[in-house]
Amino acid sequence: MWEIEGKLTDNPEFVKEYFNLKYLPMTRSLMDQDLYKLSMGQTYHHQFGNLKTTWDFKARNVGENTTHTSVYTDEDKKEINNQLRAYAALRFDEDELQYLNAKCPWIKQDYINFLRFWHPRLEDFQFTTNNKFGNGIMFFGVQEYIEYYEIPVLEIFAEVYYRNHYNYDELLAGFKEKTNEKIAEMKSNKNLHFGTWSEFGARRRLSFEAQDWLIDRLAEEKLPGFIGTSNVLLAKKYNVTPVGTCAHEFIECVGQGNPMYNPAYSNKIAMEAWIKEYGVWNGIWLTDTIGDELCRRDMQKTYATLFSGVRNDSGNPFKWADDWIEHFKSLGIDPKTKTLLFSNSINSLELWSKLCSYVEGRAKPAFGIGTFWSGPQTIDPLNIVAKVVLVNGKDVAKLSDDSGKTMSRSQEYVDYLRRTLDWRLKSDL
Repeated sequence: MWEIEGKLTDNPEFVKEYFNLKYLPMTRSLMDQDLYKLSMGQTYHHQFGNLKTTWDFKARNVGENTTHTSVYTDEDKKEINNQLRAYAALRFDEDELQYLNAKCPWIKQDYINFLRFWHPRLEDFQFTTNNKFGNGIMFFGVQEYIEYYEIPVLEIFAEVYYRNHYNYDELLAGFKEKTNEKIAEMKSNKNLHFGTWSEFGARRRLSFEAQDWLIDRLAEEKLPGFIGTSNVLLAKKYNVTPVGTCAHEFIECVGQGNPMYNPAYSNKIAMEAWIKEYGVWNGIWLTDTIGDELCRRDMQKTYATLFSGVRNDSGNPFKWADDWIEHFKSLGIDPKTKTLLFSNSINSLELWSKLCSYVEGRAKPAFGIGTFWSGPQTIDPLNIVAKVVLVNGKDVAKLSDDSGKTMSRSQEYVDYLRRTLDWRLKSDL
């Protein structure tokens, strides 16, 4: 629902005309959002209201000598700015809040009340210029208010680029054709295994229109193992399960954001806060923010018992699975009771099935499938991210287990962080 001149409307055509949009609004609701943003948001609201953060946007494969050679242009910037103006006019409505209350029992009433009055602010955004990819953006403010911007920013930056730099109608037609081919293969090929899976692709989707059509098709087809989507709006619309886990930002903000803490313990500090908030609820932990090895060291028996599983987002997924299965065994925990969730670059049905077969019988295989479902299917998708880079004015970093995914404003801080991690690994503390 949009609030315009003190009145509410749910008419996207009116919003397009009012904000002088070239295209229909690309974010249609404050619930057009990944569920994990709400899970983290409640934790920030209850425990970390004093965090101020700055986020940077980065296009990893846009610019010279990359997949997409056309940089973001001034024309793109104009539409992005107008789309953000429309986004800032969105408000939660009571039907959406009641849905959250009913579908997500770990979300508490005081947080629902907070969301009732929360809304985006255009003044939190600032356009920047980077020679690599042209016009970018950063946003900044109190984390419990601004962390929700990440997904809409990526949705808008992706869709504007695809519409302005390609023949969108051809992309959409190819998207539907390739999606139907995948669905047919999944239904007919009995040799493929998929485990439990959900769609995770809002941040790099071709468009709202494409993801909306996709979830409708997946819900209709009732494919093996499909349970839902991370997009809360579309989960509500098509009566599938909203799905979400913790993200890198939480470990950066909570664990690295206080300079009094040694960042080599940032994973443990963040896990403590998550358990304090949720107990056994919401229990899939992302393992690679500062490296998987230290995460295993931190997830000793109490945490390993409370968390229902772990999520892979970088590194070799087969080795990762072996490492975690052995880790649970070393703690005296049956790994068959734990979920291993794969969410990194699942880019073919064959790889997906191979990973599932590799884990089946040893642990519970699960998958969060993003760009493979929701991104464009006939061109290479954009690789765009928005990451927190400053917390209370201090540098933070996401390292992961893939060197190309490291993101920070300060190489000096990255070097310092790596030294602390190396010290801890060598000292066995």
